[in-house]
Order: sequence, then structure tokens, then C-alpha cells
Amino acid sequence: MEYKDYYKTLGVSRDADKDAIKRAYRKLAHKYHPDVSKEPDAEERFKEVKEAYEVLSDPEKRAAYDQLGSGWRQGQSFEPPPGWEGHFDSGGGSAGASGLGGMGPEEFSEFFENLFGGGLGGGFGGRARGSAWGGGGGFSARGEDQHARIEIALEAAFHGDQQRIQVSVPEMDGQGRVFHRPHSLDVTIPAGIRDGQQIRLAGQGSPGLGGGPAGDLYLEVNIRPHRHFRLDGRDVYLDLPIAPWEAALGEKVRVPTLGGAVNLTIPAGAQSGQKLRLKGRGLPGSHAGDQYVVLQIHAPKPENEEQTELYRRMAASLSFNPRASLGV
Repeated sequence: MEYKDYYKTLGVSRDADKDAIKRAYRKLAHKYHPDVSKEPDAEERFKEVKEAYEVLSDPEKRAAYDQLGSGWRQGQSFEPPPGWEGHFDSGGGSAGASGLGGMGPEEFSEFFENLFGGGLGGGFGGRARGSAWGGGGGFSARGEDQHARIEIALEAAFHGDQQRIQVSVPEMDGQGRVFHRPHSLDVTIPAGIRDGQQIRLAGQGSPGLGGGPAGDLYLEVNIRPHRHFRLDGRDVYLDLPIAPWEAALGEKVRVPTLGGAVNLTIPAGAQSGQKLRLKGRGLPGSHAGDQYVVLQIHAPKPENEEQTELYRRMAASLSFNPRASLGV
């Protein structure tokens, strides 16, 4: 079936209050009333307007409808989400109170019937039953899942961490308007979490309705860029500056890793851009990542005549052309 955007039908925003919704309904109901309208599709539009008002003018129906979220588009293929179970007593006909005529239950759209049930009797009074409502003495629906992002340091991803975050929690006031309040949560960052991975906080999403369970909060983890290390999945990369003689002769040097400094042997004749692997020194996990050390040869600038002469002797004694492979 197709999703119906009741806010779009009435031409109001999702945070419109009851008075704004009522004004919009009255204007459109007069415009499309079959007894006075000359619009070719007046009767169908009139039904759509009344159905939208039936839902948005009733705080419980509106709250239930808003649980579907704002990501749906008019006409998009839609199926009711799991958890739409419970019972609802509408307690009277909000749309019928306008004095613009009744509407039988057979005139509800399939979308309405699947969410709020049929068998409402004359007008909108009586008890609604269907896939969204059932026995049990009160309306019940699971709260909507919420999504947020959290930014952490690379060290926190490696070691694990505890962080306090603040999120906005949607709530509804007595007028049926949705507002957001700040809420603090303590979050455990597991060691080895990867960039883009989600942390699920059960029951920390939007509150349920009518005693229904709350939704979940999903935190997408973003790892901040590090000034020394680069991250690729679970592997860590480090550019390591070395002196020309360390590259030429080979040397054992100290190298930083996320777990602490370790010794690394640079082989004789090492080249700039060469990668050396430190197994298991990346992010931890069932298959721990590795750290790759990328060698970067740095030649010191001569600071006096003695050092300059040393470079001249090297140039004279070493028949080395680093551009030979280029044919120049």
C-alpha cells in the first residue's frame, strides 16, 4: 500500500499545533465539500482531508502516526512496522465535530485501515481495531529508533573508553506538539571498534506509547584523524622518517604504536616508501589488524663547510643515479 503524508494533505508542518491543524482542515473541507465544490476530484480530496484531520486532530492517533518517522514520502510503498499491536478507543469523532458531514468507515484508505483498524461505526466514534490495535485495554506502540553520531579518538578505539554524551530525545506535550529535550548518557566504547561501526543502546530511543517499549538508540562511531597514524579498516599506517645512513646501512630504531613503542629493524638498503609490517599492532579484534611502517628517507641539510664537503665526497665516491629508471 502507499504511505499517506497527512501533514502534506493539510498543508501544515509536522510541529503544527491543534489550532493550525483545525484551521487548515476547515479551509480545505469547505474548498472540496462535494455539495459546493466544482473541483473535478472534490469528493476524493474531501475524503483525504477528513482522514488526515481525523488522525492529526487526535493526540494519540497523531503520536502513533508520528512514530512512523518523517522519512516517508507521499505515495511511497509502505508496510506497518513490527510492534504495532494493542488496543485503541477513539472516544468520539473529532472530524465529525466540524459539522461538515460524516464519513463511513468503508471510505477510509487502506493506509488508515492498516494503522488504525476499521469498524468505527457512524462517523469516527466507537472502537478501532486492526493490525495497529488489538485487545489489552490501551493503545500500545514501540518507540521509534533514534540515530546519532559520536566522535572518538583513535586511542579510544584501540583501548576502549567510557564517554558521556548528550542526545536530543523527542517528546510530545499536551497539545500534541513534538519537542526535543537534552539527555545525557554514559556510553561504553568497546576496544577495537572501527570507523563507521554502530553501537546499539537498547531502550534509549524514543519512548513507547501507551506503555509500549522504547526504541533503541544507534550511535555511529566516527574516529577523528590522528596526527601520526592513519586507519584503514583495522590496519594502522605510520610514516617513519629515517636518515640516509640508516636506510643504507640498516638500523634498529624505536617506533610508536597505539599500544606503546616497539623496536623495528630497518634492513640495509631500505628505500623511501618501503613498508614494514608489525603484526597484530593494529586495532584489536577477533582478527587483529597490523601496523604498517612506511619508510620516509630524510636527508639533513648541511649546516657548515665540513658537512658540505662530506656530501661532495659522497657524490664523488658513490656512482649512484636515482633517476636511472626514468631514462635521464
